[in-house]
Amino acid sequence: MTGIRLIAEIGSVHDGSFGNATKLIEAAAACGAHAVKFQTHIAAAETIRNAPNPPYFSGEPRFEYFERTGFSLEQWCNLKNVCDAVKVEFLSSPFSLEAVDLLEEVGVGSYKIPSGEVTNVPLLKKIAATGKPVLLSSGMSDWNELDQAVEALKGSSRIIVLQCSSVYPCPPERVGLNVLREMRDRYGHEVGYSDHTLGVAAAIAAATLGAVVIEKHFTFSRRMYGSDASNASEPDEFRLLAASLSEVATMLAHPVDKSDTRTYRHMKRIFEKSVVAARDLAKGKPLEEADLAFKKPGDGIPAAQWRDLLGKRLRISVQADHKFSAGDVEH
Repeated sequence: MTGIRLIAEIGSVHDGSFGNATKLIEAAAACGAHAVKFQTHIAAAETIRNAPNPPYFSGEPRFEYFERTGFSLEQWCNLKNVCDAVKVEFLSSPFSLEAVDLLEEVGVGSYKIPSGEVTNVPLLKKIAATGKPVLLSSGMSDWNELDQAVEALKGSSRIIVLQCSSVYPCPPERVGLNVLREMRDRYGHEVGYSDHTLGVAAAIAAATLGAVVIEKHFTFSRRMYGSDASNASEPDEFRLLAASLSEVATMLAHPVDKSDTRTYRHMKRIFEKSVVAARDLAKGKPLEEADLAFKKPGDGIPAAQWRDLLGKRLRISVQADHKFSAGDVEH
């Protein structure tokens, strides 16, 4: 993988509108996303009717919400076609075994496992059996649960483990940037970051720490209805994130050799200091510290070498601000 892959998490922010879903794909692509990610909910396959709502969304019962906002196989295929047309990858998180079957029919290229499905080992094994790449989120799991999930996903052609905190919105002190290295060391897989913070700082920081994938919720407006919109990134912010991650990727791909200052040769002459005469000095005078000053430009004897002149006699008389050279003193 080259660069840092940015996923726009559309989720269910489309609120069941195929038109909104289409326009969200187009907007995310225009803002610099490399992939868009939906959530494939089949209500009867994933939840009982009286399952509780999460604390950040109580607009309607979950079963009815998933049923109302779900798409048909034909609509999912059409959404993938829209992604293909605007050159972003189509992704979706399945929340049931049946959703995996549906996404296989759609032709999804890789899978995102949401935080709530990490302990659903039958689902993980079904996804692993496809042999496709997997993004494994970790928002509400401990190490033992993640160990089990990574083991269950053996057979996937690629596993990227994402640090995530299932807090909406996630405050800075809960981001867990330290976990990125721990995950990489523990599993030997690439790592990424699924972001639930407001703003772009956490995602950029994660990229500098080695995240090869960044996922960020995306919406037209935080005022949109639904479980994710209020904590999502609007187009202007998402565009800033995409541009910033592109710059970070360039920085990481071009390490700087601090011992090589050839690039700054001209700047060093302009800005650094040379040893000059602090006042008029007569021929034959042995140079003392008080005889020396340090001034631009830096194309004479460097200020760092001033001690080399001390005690040496002048071979010529010099005026104040005379820039010393090796031939000015007796050796």
